[in-house]
Amino acid sequence: MAARYTKDHEWVRVEGDVATCGISVFAAEQLGDVVYVELPAVGRQVEQGGEMAVVESAKAASDVYAPVTGEIIAVNDALTSNPEKVNEGPEGEGWFVKIQLTKPGEVDALMDEAAYAAFAKA
Repeated sequence: MAARYTKDHEWVRVEGDVATCGISVFAAEQLGDVVYVELPAVGRQVEQGGEMAVVESAKAASDVYAPVTGEIIAVNDALTSNPEKVNEGPEGEGWFVKIQLTKPGEVDALMDEAAYAAFAKA
C-alpha cells in the first residue's frame, strides 16, 4: 500500500494489519537536523491523533502523533543512537514505530500522496 498522511505530517504504510509510521519528508525538512527521538514503549496503546513520540531538532521539539489506533508492536531503536536517520530517510529507514491496527478503517480517511503534497504546499 502507498503511504497515507495526516495533517500533522505523519505518514503510515499498512501491510496486512500492521502500520509502519513516521514523520513525512516535509516535516523532517521543516525540523532541520534531528538530534533526539523519544519513542514509546512496545505494548503501549495509542489512539489516532494522540501523542506517540517526540522528535527534537536544533530548532525545536515536536510531538509526533499516532496516525492510527492500535498497539505499538515495534520501535525503531536505531533512531535512539542515530537520530539523523530521520533526516536521511524519514519515510524509509527513519520510521518510528509499527502499530498493530485495531481500527483499520481509519487509514482510509488519511490523505493520499497527491492530497498531502497539495496540503503541505498550502
